[in-house]
Amino acid sequence: MYATAENLIRHVSLRQLQIFESVVRLGGYTRAADALHLTQPTVSMQVKKLSESIGHPLLEKVGNQILTTAVGQEVYASAQEVLGSMAALGESAIALQGVVKGPLRLAVITTAKYFMPHLLGAFVQLYPEVHPMLKVTNRSRVLERLKSNEDDLLIMGQVPIELDVEAYPFIDNELVVVASPGHPLTKSSNISLKQLSQERFLAREPGSGTRLAIERLFADQGLEIQPYMELGSSEAIKQAVMAGLGISVLSRHNLRLELAGNYIAILDVKGFPLFYRWYAVHLKGKKLSLVSQTFLQFLLQQGKEMMQQFPLRHGDKT
Repeated sequence: MYATAENLIRHVSLRQLQIFESVVRLGGYTRAADALHLTQPTVSMQVKKLSESIGHPLLEKVGNQILTTAVGQEVYASAQEVLGSMAALGESAIALQGVVKGPLRLAVITTAKYFMPHLLGAFVQLYPEVHPMLKVTNRSRVLERLKSNEDDLLIMGQVPIELDVEAYPFIDNELVVVASPGHPLTKSSNISLKQLSQERFLAREPGSGTRLAIERLFADQGLEIQPYMELGSSEAIKQAVMAGLGISVLSRHNLRLELAGNYIAILDVKGFPLFYRWYAVHLKGKKLSLVSQTFLQFLLQQGKEMMQQFPLRHGDKT
């Protein structure tokens, strides 16, 4: 039975669209149920009812994956549009009151977790009716969230060139080469990249912003890094460096405690430190809520103050 416009209006609910959108976006019934605080049978039943109202199957199981059918993909796109419009309507109603309150959805790459809570905490002190939701994850997952427009703003160090985005630089990101204090290279100066490439190099997973920057730098010199170990977080790399497993490149933002305690040493390497920027990013054309607009302006205005609080000492390689 094919759906008519009248039947859809009568039988399809916003809740069904929300549940279906969550199942597709999160990749399964269980994850959607957890995210929506529902039981899995309830999620399955609502997706089934939506499929019956549309008159076509919307999902199919291929191996262990839940995938959309051709019709399901169209319904998913429409659900995102409808739910996005409803969210924007609610945010517009709040904005008309002229009060900065409501949800603030942020996603940040793992390296940014060392400074973003400080900024977010200061912002919430100014606007206590804001309810922040902070997702910390790796770069590949941040890009997925950016593509699906899941967040108000995303914080990253490398702006994706494959997506049409608006990017606002707000703070410096200084990358330095680190080793354990007992490493032989701590006694050397002006270390070449060629010499560095011969060391046991500890790297983030492929696709991380830091790894992309380092691979680009070495490639410009006709060199290639062969990672001794690949680790999934900056914290894991710090622990491996302190254990003497090898050298690596990290943001100085991540090293305040380790440098103060002399647990990690910064090496004097040609071409380092590398200076990049942290960016607040959203899809081009996205209409920001009053909360996210206010937070973006806060980031831009507080960048200099943040630098004073956690200074990056340009050119200091001690």
